Amino acid sequence: MRRSISVLAALATLAAAGAAQAQNLTVRIDQAARVPLSSTARDVLIGNPAIADVSVIDGRNLVVVGKGYGATNLIVVDGRGRTILDRQIVVSAVDDGRISFFRGTDIHNYTCAPRCERTPMPGEPSPPYDEFEKPYTSYNNRANNAAAAGARTSGQ
Repeated sequence: MRRSISVLAALATLAAAGAAQAQNLTVRIDQAARVPLSSTARDVLIGNPAIADVSVIDGRNLVVVGKGYGATNLIVVDGRGRTILDRQIVVSAVDDGRISFFRGTDIHNYTCAPRCERTPMPGEPSPPYDEFEKPYTSYNNRANNAAAAGARTSGQ
């Protein structure tokens, strides 16, 4: 009887450890999250590097950066080849200080803190940057023309 209680206690401990390892790590897009490890890492693997990236700070600390929306996994192996971390990484949007403006089928995302600035999100068509470039191009062309005209007059 006593032996079966200790076996049940051991199984419960393993189940709790497995549940702790199975928890999701939610990372906001374009932000980082620190991941402490229980022992020193030898190998660090990320399932889909388009969704999240991982950097090793030192043997016992990692940083996960959200790069694209979705879910992937992170596996960390120690020097003996044992898996010390196997966790799902979920990359989601930042809700605080963000607004989305819909105009027909077009969507425009802004980050507001304290003023609003355009912040295109992954998968969103990029804004027409040539509209922002036109005044600069016009000014640059006029400056070049003026410099060329000045060079012709001074060369005579």
